[in-house]
Amino acid sequence: MIHSSTVVILGSTGSIGTQGLDVISRHPERFTIVGLAAGGAHIDLLARQAAEFHVPQVAVFDKTKAAALREALDQAGARHTQVQAGPDAVIAMAGSGANVVLNGITGSIGLEPSIAALKAGSQLALANKESVVAGGHLLFGAQTREDQINPVDSEHSAIWQSLRSGSHAEVARLVVTASGGPFRGMKRDQMTHITPEQALNHPTWNMGPVVTINSSTLMNKGLEVIEASRLFDIPPERVAVTVHPQSIVHSMVEFVDGATICQASPPDMRLPIALGLSAPARMPNVAAACDWTKAAEWTFEPLDDEAFPAVSLARHCLDASEKHTAVLNAANEQAVHAFLDHRLPYLGIVDTVKAVLDSMDAELRGDPLFRDVEEMEQLEREARAKADELIDKQ
Repeated sequence: MIHSSTVVILGSTGSIGTQGLDVISRHPERFTIVGLAAGGAHIDLLARQAAEFHVPQVAVFDKTKAAALREALDQAGARHTQVQAGPDAVIAMAGSGANVVLNGITGSIGLEPSIAALKAGSQLALANKESVVAGGHLLFGAQTREDQINPVDSEHSAIWQSLRSGSHAEVARLVVTASGGPFRGMKRDQMTHITPEQALNHPTWNMGPVVTINSSTLMNKGLEVIEASRLFDIPPERVAVTVHPQSIVHSMVEFVDGATICQASPPDMRLPIALGLSAPARMPNVAAACDWTKAAEWTFEPLDDEAFPAVSLARHCLDASEKHTAVLNAANEQAVHAFLDHRLPYLGIVDTVKAVLDSMDAELRGDPLFRDVEEMEQLEREARAKADELIDKQ
């Protein structure tokens, strides 16, 4: 007999959230959605989701959208759904004690909801990598039991699955794969005039704008190296990156005897989302498998650090301190938004992040760990302000 799990979805109108709801719609006997939260940019979609899944409560980050959400819910036929608004409401929903909390929020604002979910004893299906990058030890300190975090990023889910083949002591390296993004093979001097429209045209994945730009600069891969090292307790020098344009092998684990175990499937985020919701069990009818009746070619290439310096910069921050990785993430978010607004050239994204880190390095090397979330948020504000100052000068 299958027991139904209660689920809260944070970021329900985004890429992870909508695909998570698609997975749940195929397995209604397994899941009951007890809460949805979103930023507030897509009120009508949030209302339709609440109506379709008979959700008892919804929360919206933007307090100014509460009235519009109430009206949209009424129009969608979800008059009995309760509305909460503001960041505290989202955190409270995350900490409400659901069996599983799927965190698909983009950005470090996802950290406090992640901590709340863990403290409430929920299983955390984590797609918000910034929770680990910006405040790793704060997050891990909130765990109440081992294996409470289910990685949902495709790369970390692949590593998580591959690690079932051996013990931690038997791991030689983690190998994180990268598609290479839309500018794979380009040299740095060829990227001078790249536009946001070009950078948003990812060859294999359909993601939100910030993640897509991060994928094009390979900053996403830098953040994933940080996340992999911290999630799986593997030293940074034993986390490798290889470029795999087909995006079929989602990452690998190399063991001490020379064996390498990989997880392979066509690029479809529903697979890691589903496992994040149902682990340790696997569900049927989630995503298509590889078609072994057709010829296929999988290629792997070394990373061009000169053209894409973001991964090296992330490694430097990982070696330095948790505060460095928080500044890396905050400055990058600011630079990406400036690029999308046509206020910063493409190459200026990573250059700005490096300049912010250089300017704040002495300050960051004092006490390497955050005492609490408030201290992390204060440092992020400093990093964003410094990034804005540098962007304005350009």
